[in-house]
Amino acid sequence: MAKIQKINVKSIDEIREEMIETVTSSKSDIFQISEQCRKDYDNMTNELRTIREMMVKLIAEEERLEEQVLKARLKLSELSMNFKDYTEVEVREAYEKAHQLQMDLSINWQYKKQLLDKRADLERRLLGLDETIDRADQLISQISVVMNYLMSDLKLMGEELQNAKAKQDFGLKIIEAQEEERKRLSRDIHDGPAQMLANVIMRSDLVDRVYREQGPEEAFKEIGSFKKMVRAALYEVRRIIYDLRPMALDDLGLVPTLRKYLQTIEEYHNKSKIEFTNIGLERRLPVKYEVALFRLIQESVQNALKHANACGIHVRLEMTKNELTVLIKDNGAGFDTTQKKPESFGIIGMRERVELLEGNIAFESKIGKGTSVFIVVPIPA
Repeated sequence: MAKIQKINVKSIDEIREEMIETVTSSKSDIFQISEQCRKDYDNMTNELRTIREMMVKLIAEEERLEEQVLKARLKLSELSMNFKDYTEVEVREAYEKAHQLQMDLSINWQYKKQLLDKRADLERRLLGLDETIDRADQLISQISVVMNYLMSDLKLMGEELQNAKAKQDFGLKIIEAQEEERKRLSRDIHDGPAQMLANVIMRSDLVDRVYREQGPEEAFKEIGSFKKMVRAALYEVRRIIYDLRPMALDDLGLVPTLRKYLQTIEEYHNKSKIEFTNIGLERRLPVKYEVALFRLIQESVQNALKHANACGIHVRLEMTKNELTVLIKDNGAGFDTTQKKPESFGIIGMRERVELLEGNIAFESKIGKGTSVFIVVPIPA
């Protein structure tokens, strides 16, 4: 009987390995498709930009030609009325010039129509590529969840979780949170530094061309713009690193790090006003408390900016000898606290963080009236 059980376990492991191999291969294929789509998207975007620049020139040329054609027609009208006053050569040249201008205008129209058709086609294809890239990113994220679940050893969790259902839910929740964070980081890097550096490369080629065609003065202007783009890219990289783990948290503690973080976020979201008030004691806490409280406030502020579109946020922190109280209040869209939504996982995660600190958290919100988050955590002696 024991032998049969061993064979079954081995068969399950073999099936599991085959599934992992298949899923890994599929993930790689989807990633390649996604990368190719991104390259095609960037190339088409550049082509579309070129077409738009050409359209501007064509429209200007069209206006010039139409003006010239009108003058030529007026000239022909004058010739026909005073035919005897002009030589045969002058008449022929006037007709040939009018004909040539009309031909040039017709060619301009045809070329403009071709560019308009091509622009419309590129815009349709870009829309399709954008949808494909989003779908590929979603699939990669979902496949990563499956992969991590297949490869994770959930036996260690079995001692702490009483049944298989709870064990499965807990494991998937952790994996989903990890994948969501990776996806957010990937999106931040792609939309921020990666895009900026791509523009830097394009502008570096432009500097060389401007120097050759327009001289050093114009080239220096482009270099100035070039430097601004590099500084902006560096700022984005530092912001992302700061969001991952503020180094000042280890060196300075919770309050100075919060003050700096909120100031940085306010500068980045220049349309939002963020106020920070610290009352009472200002002292260092155990590392796990400082990290957890920083993440809770960070999550609340990001939710207010990203989901509630708040333009005003107030963070109030009060520390006494025995407990720490935090209030994060915004004037955003608010939400119905009685309605459970799929995206409430963020709130669940915040509750779990506070429970680990043996504290309490409460949410007050009304649609159109903003949201208030109250956190109370006991401070260890």
